[in-house]
Amino acid sequence: MFGMFKRKSEKEKLEERYRKLLEEAHRLSTSDRKAADLKTAEAEEVLQRIEAMPD
Repeated sequence: MFGMFKRKSEKEKLEERYRKLLEEAHRLSTSDRKAADLKTAEAEEVLQRIEAMPD
């Protein structure tokens, strides 16, 4: 019950954004390859930020 009031950490926010970007890139890959590639590149940038964060 108390977990629902817990704020997300910066890392959790970035991980969620990364996941959403990959999902959108996958969805776009069937219709607009260029847009999918851009979303994938954006997701990779987010992943690099996640990996650079201290644990």
